[in-house]
Amino acid sequence: MKTFVSTSQRPDTDTVVAIGSFDGVHLGHQALIAQLKAEARQHRVPSVVYTFDPPTRVLMQGVEYLSTLPEKLELLARYGVDETIAVPFTPEFASRPKEEFLNDLRALRPRAIVVGEDFHFGKNRAGGAADLREVTPDVMTLPMHQLGGDDIKSTRIRALLHSGNVEETRRLLGRAYNAQGVVVQGDQLGRQLGYPTANIRVPQGKALPLGVFVVTVQGDHGFWPGMANVGFRPTVNGTERRFEVNLLDFSGDLYGQELQIRFHRKLRGEQKFSGLDELKAQLARDAQAARDALVDLPTEPGH
Repeated sequence: MKTFVSTSQRPDTDTVVAIGSFDGVHLGHQALIAQLKAEARQHRVPSVVYTFDPPTRVLMQGVEYLSTLPEKLELLARYGVDETIAVPFTPEFASRPKEEFLNDLRALRPRAIVVGEDFHFGKNRAGGAADLREVTPDVMTLPMHQLGGDDIKSTRIRALLHSGNVEETRRLLGRAYNAQGVVVQGDQLGRQLGYPTANIRVPQGKALPLGVFVVTVQGDHGFWPGMANVGFRPTVNGTERRFEVNLLDFSGDLYGQELQIRFHRKLRGEQKFSGLDELKAQLARDAQAARDALVDLPTEPGH
């Protein structure tokens, strides 16, 4: 998949374009992508996703995001998009009049445009589908995708993550929720307890579920089952959120490596224990529960 940061960077050819934040690339976004690809095949032109970095609600409302830009690009490529234009979404960009945004789209020479029914653009969200028809008469507005009678929205997924409900999150995404991060030096408490952990640093603002979870971990040199703790470590009076992963049956040095962690099931919420011995006993129970749960989970990367 080719990636650009402005419409002026790509070749001067006809396209079909889908527009939106695509935060999380959930089932609703995937329906939009399927329509985009169908239109692109019909017109025999590239399929182009025009998206924003960060997602609009992250800048305008300060919410956490579901996908970092690298995660989003990886997902869009996985779902078969030909090109992505990831425009830096700044306060200056958000304040542009709708006419400037329409001019950006004209540079893409779209045969058709695909958006969600709630899509608006430009200063004060002044632009809508009717304005897009000034660029091309073929504008498709897709209704909100639903599952279980409720709309599938990034907002709903954030709320599920906040409660630790990663299994319902998986249903709305069509895959396990994942987080990519680099292994950094921790305080090596897990090693003292007999459960060495990889301390994962993710970009600021990345949404993570709180608690203890069954996970699978993918790196450059392997794929492992594991358990993860996301929280503040109250037993040792922690004050900052940590993301720690224990790879079951693994030994080695992971410092500096980027890992992709997929959340499959919540084991429990974070607890404060009376001491390290009680914590160690609970970790043993967690590890066994994770092994039992992993028997029923997919073990191949990407699932």
